[in-house]
Amino acid sequence: MIRMKRFLILQAFGALIAGMAHSATNVDLAAKATNELAVDLHHQLATGNDNLCISPYSIESALAMTFAGADGNTRREMARVLHFPDNDTAVPGAFSSLQHSLEEMGAKTAELVKQSKRFGGPGEPIILSIANRLFAQKGYDFRQAFLSLVKQNFGAAFEPLDFVTDASGATRHINQWVADQTHDRIRDLIPGGALDETTRLVLANALYLKAPWADPFPENVTKPEPFHVHGGTPIDVPMMRKMDRHFGYAKREGFTAVSLPYVGSDLQFVILLPDEVNGLRVLESKLTGDMLPGCAKLDTRGVDLHLPKFKLEPPTMALAKQFEALGMKTAFNQPQGSANFDKMAPRKPKDYLYISQIFHKTFIAVDEKGTEAAAATAVAMMAATALRSPPPPPIEVKIDRPFVYAIQHVPSGVCLFLGRVTDPR
Repeated sequence: MIRMKRFLILQAFGALIAGMAHSATNVDLAAKATNELAVDLHHQLATGNDNLCISPYSIESALAMTFAGADGNTRREMARVLHFPDNDTAVPGAFSSLQHSLEEMGAKTAELVKQSKRFGGPGEPIILSIANRLFAQKGYDFRQAFLSLVKQNFGAAFEPLDFVTDASGATRHINQWVADQTHDRIRDLIPGGALDETTRLVLANALYLKAPWADPFPENVTKPEPFHVHGGTPIDVPMMRKMDRHFGYAKREGFTAVSLPYVGSDLQFVILLPDEVNGLRVLESKLTGDMLPGCAKLDTRGVDLHLPKFKLEPPTMALAKQFEALGMKTAFNQPQGSANFDKMAPRKPKDYLYISQIFHKTFIAVDEKGTEAAAATAVAMMAATALRSPPPPPIEVKIDRPFVYAIQHVPSGVCLFLGRVTDPR
C-alpha cells in the first residue's frame, strides 16, 4: 500500500511599512519573481465582485522554502510557476537578501523617528516582523541539507510535532504560533481537519507590518462621500482627505496611479484607479508584473486626494487549485505518484511527500494614521505515500470607485500586499 505523506504551506502577514536595499542583484531576483506571481494570482482570484487581499511576498517566500526541497519535474514546474531563473540555486540567497532588506527598513525608521521627535516629527516607527518555521513530524527522515538551507536563508526553525497521534493538537499549536507572530490579526489559519495522521510537515511564513503614514490624514476632515460600490450606484462611505499634498502621481492609459509614502518613504501605498466607474475589470486585465515596479518611483506633484477608509478580513483561502491551474501539478501529486520532494526527504516508491494544500490568510486596515496588515501562508505536506520647474496646481483625485491597491517596498519594488477594493464598507 502506498503511504502518501503530505505537507502544508501556511502564510500569515500583518503589515504597515518596510525596507532598505541589501544585495541589489539578489533582491531584484526575488522581487521580480514575487511581483510576477502576484499578478498571476490576482488574475486567478479576482473573478467576482468581492474585495481581495493577498500577500504575494508571503506566498512566494513560503513556496521558495518548499522549492528548496523539490527535485526533477516537480522542481521544473515550480520554477516556471514561481518565475525562478534557470540558475535556481540563487533563489534561497535572493530571498534571504530581500528579507534582510525589509527588516533593515524597520530599524531605519526606528532611528528616523528617534531623531525627528526632537523636531516634532513622526512619533511611531514601522513595525515589521517576518517569521518562518518548519513544523515537522518527529522522527521523520528529513534531509539535513534541506533543514540547514532553509534555516540559513529563511531563518526557519525546525520544531518537531506529532501529527500521527494528535493532528488536532498540532493544528492548534501552529495556529497559535501564527496568531502570536501577527499580533493576533491572523487566527485559525489552518481549518479543522486539514491536518491528519499522514501530515509530515507544515512550512509556515508569518508577517506583521504596521506602518504610519509619513503625513497622516487629519481625522476631523474625514466625512461621508459617495463611492460606486461594485462599480454601480454610489453609496456614502467614510472618506479621508488630504489637500494639496505631494504624492507620487502618474496618468496612464485608462487609469491613474497614486502613491502615498509611509514613514521613512521606503514603503508606500499604491493606488491604481480606473478612469471609468466600472472599469476595474479592464484595468485588471492589463495588470502585469512590470506595471508594479513601474509605480515604485512615480514623479511627485500636488494632489487633493480623497481616499476611503477600509478594513478587510477575508477568510482563509485554499490556493491549491489556483497553483495547479498555473501549471504546478506534480507538487500536488497530480497525477498520483508524480510528486518529487526528494531533496526534502528521501523519496521511496511507497513513501513520498507531496503538497496537500496551500492556506493563505490576510488582514489589512487603512485609516487616517496608516496601515496595519497581516498575512500568513502555510504549505502542508503529506506523504503519498532632477531640476524643478514651478509646481503645477494640485490635481483632485477621488478614489470613489473600485480600485487596485498594493503595499510596495520602494527600493526593491516588491509588493508585500496586492488586492482590490470594490466595497470599502
